[in-house]
Amino acid sequence: MTRKIALVTGGSRGLGRDMALRMAQKGIDVILTYHTQPEKAVSVAAEIETLGQKAAVLPFNVGAISELGTFVSALQTTLQETFAKDKFDFLVNNAGMNLVIPSFAETTEDQFDTLLNIHFKGVFFLTQKLLPFLNDNGGIVNISTGLTRLTFPGSATYASMKAGIEVLTRYLAKELGPRGINVNVVAPGAIATDFSGGRLKNTPQLQEHLKSVTAIPRIGQPEDIGGVVAFLCTPEAKWVNAQRIEVSGGLQL
Repeated sequence: MTRKIALVTGGSRGLGRDMALRMAQKGIDVILTYHTQPEKAVSVAAEIETLGQKAAVLPFNVGAISELGTFVSALQTTLQETFAKDKFDFLVNNAGMNLVIPSFAETTEDQFDTLLNIHFKGVFFLTQKLLPFLNDNGGIVNISTGLTRLTFPGSATYASMKAGIEVLTRYLAKELGPRGINVNVVAPGAIATDFSGGRLKNTPQLQEHLKSVTAIPRIGQPEDIGGVVAFLCTPEAKWVNAQRIEVSGGLQL
């Protein structure tokens, strides 16, 4: 069988790292991107190769809209030189960051634009530019957040951008359906990573509160998310389309 290739943006650490490794465990080759820590990306690629899959690493800043064309060109070169292919099969739009903003009232235009470019505009136009290189019968997984369903002070801007991605996902599913491409959202709940400056990871009081309002009373880990994303890139998930899958342990039911 022809080996499949996945592009996982932000695959060097946190949730993206686990996604990339879970893909490899399912026999999928992986191209992963990083923004500021190339050594971590190279380490993940080495782990993927020990699992018997091919891996490649590319620098990428999803918020730098003017540089998307340069990234796509680099991706084309990598596909040809590393995988002897012109196209890939699965796109996982995971790369991102958050800003700790005290409240909606204190949000600045610069903060708004930063989060807009990273979490909506960058994903929108990266996906658009990659469509010619995405194989028919492939798939797209967009990473959202549990914060589009529930509210947490200071997250209004970030959650609003992710809500836009959830709507975009349904439109992509409709428009790409004739090509056999399924498009879904995975929305993680509270996960202990370095995201948002490690706010959750480093705040025991917040962890205890979140555990108290979660049906399965614990804090999520990256490995809770990666397997769900990888599943959506398998033949078993081909009839799953235009869905928002929240992976939160039952947060604030």
